[in-house]
Amino acid sequence: MLNQRALAYLNEVIRQGSLRRAAARLDVDASAISRQLRALEEDLGIKLCERHGGGMRPTEAGRLLVRHFHSQRAAEEAVLSQLMAIQGLARGEVRIAVGEGFIADLIAAPLGAFMSAFAGINVEIRMAGVNEAMSLLKDMEVDLALLYVPPVDPLIRCHVETRQPLDLIVPPRHCLAELARPVRLRDLQGAPLALMDNPFGMRQMVNMVAHQERVHLDARLHTNSVAVLKNFVRSGIGVTFMPELTVSDEIQRGEILALPMAYPVMNGARAQIVSLEGRELTMAAKACVAHLRQGMRFFRGDAPRLGES
Repeated sequence: MLNQRALAYLNEVIRQGSLRRAAARLDVDASAISRQLRALEEDLGIKLCERHGGGMRPTEAGRLLVRHFHSQRAAEEAVLSQLMAIQGLARGEVRIAVGEGFIADLIAAPLGAFMSAFAGINVEIRMAGVNEAMSLLKDMEVDLALLYVPPVDPLIRCHVETRQPLDLIVPPRHCLAELARPVRLRDLQGAPLALMDNPFGMRQMVNMVAHQERVHLDARLHTNSVAVLKNFVRSGIGVTFMPELTVSDEIQRGEILALPMAYPVMNGARAQIVSLEGRELTMAAKACVAHLRQGMRFFRGDAPRLGES
């Protein structure tokens, strides 16, 4: 019988890339983790991790054991989910990775409605860019992820998808608002520009279009915060890119304008609710997907301006 605590320690060491970081994450003494891993290796008669640089990496045997550990956890969660169904979803947990741009829409009503309907289900929200969110899904650290313009990945299963174009957002009365056509990247020359950091879907899409158009975008501000981008534009400093729904309240108050871009790839940007392919969702997670589909403006339908056209 495999030592479950040792497997959990091995999983965290491999996920974090070092004993020290795993110990800090688990709030366990590093020497205790080291002893457990050494005992597991001795029991199995095979090396599970190798030191490299300042960290640890798994051997083939180590990767096999971690896959087994994840499969065990998924099977256990499936059984618990079935028990919850018998109890009428009386207890459970849903873990969701969410980009900051979705937060206002999520917290506004859908999350409260879900928690009221299922008082025994706890919800964990983890802020993450698209790359980190997909890694959290694959590591089974979360059940669901809300993603904007994610890359195609056969390991990711999409449950809900809507079209949410990536627009240029500008202050009111900005000169770009006077254009009688969609905006092109070359039109931004000379306009102070703010961009999300590279791990985020919005930035990856902008980079792709800029590369295709052979346009160099000289951003004056880089950030990992949607709130910073909003304030950058609202204060009149400059412009940035964002889907319309992320700034819908600011648009209604007349603080920001959203201008369509001239590129089909940006106008075809998608928002998705996803999970890990091949992993059966718990009853709690399935109920959560249904609530988010009905309650979030991002997932009830395509962007407002598309619905009006």
